[in-house]
Amino acid sequence: MTEQVTIDADQVRARMEREGLNIFARLPAVYAASRTQSRKFLDLAGGLSVVEWRTLWDLVEAGPMTIRDLAAIQRADHSLLSRALPDMREKGFVAMQRSSRDARQTIVQITPKGRAAYDRAAPVMAHRRAALRDVFTEEEIRDFAGYLDRLEQFLRIPVEQLVTDDIAGKDAAK
Repeated sequence: MTEQVTIDADQVRARMEREGLNIFARLPAVYAASRTQSRKFLDLAGGLSVVEWRTLWDLVEAGPMTIRDLAAIQRADHSLLSRALPDMREKGFVAMQRSSRDARQTIVQITPKGRAAYDRAAPVMAHRRAALRDVFTEEEIRDFAGYLDRLEQFLRIPVEQLVTDDIAGKDAAK
């Protein structure tokens, strides 16, 4: 015969409250929610992917640039863009050519078809950004971006700098 297991609702609620302050646990859920919302907005705007939208937006705003520049602006992995761009070229959204100054670099530029796709999506995505400003003021958005910058800097600190010898020794002993 098995023993009846009881759930302590107060203990579960307390744990949920503590996890609400766990930045490391919250970030994946926030990222997933942002991507899901972006995809839904982009579906309304003609079906671009998030990477396609970001790339077209960056090219409209900044003009032709290297894949490395796109990755830096988007804070994305260079390989993600390198995989996405050939498909965007096949769709006629971008043109790509080797840099005459550095053959290792590929320059990406928007095409008229890419500009038309951007023009269809831009008002919908502007609506999303405006809706965010209904929730956060411009100052709060700037503050939040500053917090994200600080968090990103923290997350880039080598683990070896953050782990003390005591902790490393305890983990090694396990």
